[in-house]
Amino acid sequence: MGDNMMWALVKEKPEAGLWMKRVPIPEVGPNDVKIKIHKTAICGTDVHIYQWNEWAQHTIPVGLTAGHEYVGEVVEVGPGVQGFKIGDLVSGEGHITCGKCRNCLEGHKENCKDAKGVGVNRNGAFAEYLVIPASNVWPCNPNIPEEMYAIFDPFGNATHTALSYDMLGEDVLITGAGPIGIMAAAIAKFSGARHVVVTDLNQYRLDLATKLGATRTVNLKEEKLTDVMKEIGMTEGFDVGLEMSGSPAGLSDMIHNMKHGGKIALLGLQGTETKVDLETVIFNGLNIRGIYGRKVWDTWYKMSTMVQAGLDISPIITHRFDIKDYQKGFDAMISGNSGKVVLDWSHIND
Repeated sequence: MGDNMMWALVKEKPEAGLWMKRVPIPEVGPNDVKIKIHKTAICGTDVHIYQWNEWAQHTIPVGLTAGHEYVGEVVEVGPGVQGFKIGDLVSGEGHITCGKCRNCLEGHKENCKDAKGVGVNRNGAFAEYLVIPASNVWPCNPNIPEEMYAIFDPFGNATHTALSYDMLGEDVLITGAGPIGIMAAAIAKFSGARHVVVTDLNQYRLDLATKLGATRTVNLKEEKLTDVMKEIGMTEGFDVGLEMSGSPAGLSDMIHNMKHGGKIALLGLQGTETKVDLETVIFNGLNIRGIYGRKVWDTWYKMSTMVQAGLDISPIITHRFDIKDYQKGFDAMISGNSGKVVLDWSHIND
């Protein structure tokens, strides 16, 4: 358009909603890459920003462009950038790390103490263009469908969590059948787990979990987890637990149904009011590990190679909309009757 402006979905007011408005196109620094966005996906975090919940009110500056799940093409590279050229299909790691702290220097970027989130602490990908450091750009393999890369960020959360413990021959409990929990079920099954049991209260999402590889789902409104364990012949509890719900009841359920010495990974964000039965954790020798983000770049590599090895998570994308219909996309996410929702930016200026 020549006026150096672009369309973006912005948190324009401190209230529920996101607004499509014109904002300046971000500038490219010496080590940055400018990406023209093709497709984005809506994350649970974006829903919190949209709904303006308590977390969002404390975290998100008014005026921020949201979004951090995307795929696009390189349209400009800074003078210091090597390894990327105009036209490359790319996605990117949404945690911009400091590069200077102990963890960054040790190669544990997922534990950077000063990480800034794209679309959370700095302008995000719900826009025609995104600028990020070249060190955060992931080159896309042309053999993997483009829209899969739009969900590599949450797929990466699921991969980081599910692969944090050995899965082969294990009985796995996943509490919470949101898109990340469902993808974790697919990864667990693909990695050789025996039983992959997913609990939730949302039947639509439990059915989706079955489609992606869960061997048994439990709608806690209708069934007890302990009954299901008996039914499938489990006598000592789950070997591995992946807590994806952020629900205190989900975490409690998990702690009380693990085998002694069982291993738990926590991805779902618990509130400060959550009470944990530490007596059981201690007496039963449970391992609990917090998971944040993705390992850079091990998780990304694993995602790509698992997809190439035959892991099919494509059914997790249940809705596709033009970006002009973003409202419908958020409505689908908020309804709970959806998996991942992908928004197409290619006709924004039509």
